[in-house]
Amino acid sequence: MDRSTFHRLFKTPGPVVTPVIHVLDRRQALTNIAHVARLGAAGAFLINHDFPVDDFLPILRDLRQSCPDLWMGVNFLAQPGRVAFPMLGRLADAGCQIDAYWADDACMDERQPVQTEAEAIAGIRAASGWSGMYFGGVCFKKQRPVKPALNEYSARLARPFMDVVTTSGIATGEATDLTKITDFRRGLGDAPLAIASGVTPDNAARYAADVDCFLVATGINRPGDFYNIDPARLAALLDLTRAYGAPK
Repeated sequence: MDRSTFHRLFKTPGPVVTPVIHVLDRRQALTNIAHVARLGAAGAFLINHDFPVDDFLPILRDLRQSCPDLWMGVNFLAQPGRVAFPMLGRLADAGCQIDAYWADDACMDERQPVQTEAEAIAGIRAASGWSGMYFGGVCFKKQRPVKPALNEYSARLARPFMDVVTTSGIATGEATDLTKITDFRRGLGDAPLAIASGVTPDNAARYAADVDCFLVATGINRPGDFYNIDPARLAALLDLTRAYGAPK
């Protein structure tokens, strides 16, 4: 997938905004999804930050039934694709289609000449029958550190294994270093790039030329609230991203 195809899919020339909802229960998730829908964000990622995946699956099925038209991505906390893709395939077989999977760790290893684990995950994804979009974490927070000098190479290495290479700052809520983004853009060429930490209405303009998708929680949530979107902050971010033209 190239950048133009990605933006056509979401019908927006500027960075795509997908709020990340840290799910507590059905009611809290639906309240936040309502903000996403009303303000016209492209969709949302849902994550089970506080409970196991087995408890998350019935909530996902319920949310998909309640919101059949929502573009819905998920993050099964700390689970790589080899675990996630079979679950996503079973959900799809049961009528619960999830549109995207975001893994914090895409299991790339810039130190190795052959990407054995990422290749295996690609095979598991294909065998699962799941047809959604894969956002894979590369040089991502809370994972094995990668030397900054290898950011460009890491991005280039990752491109064939996922639909959207996804990176972050050094911690939750921490803005991503602009040099890192420049390196990733150089490594990815015309492939889409996402950021999953530290984007706010105040700093998003710095990234808009090189980044295609903002996975954002802290930057649009109510101050001091890990779980609930502030509609005014989300609206401000959407206004900014809509002001940008298509990537050249």
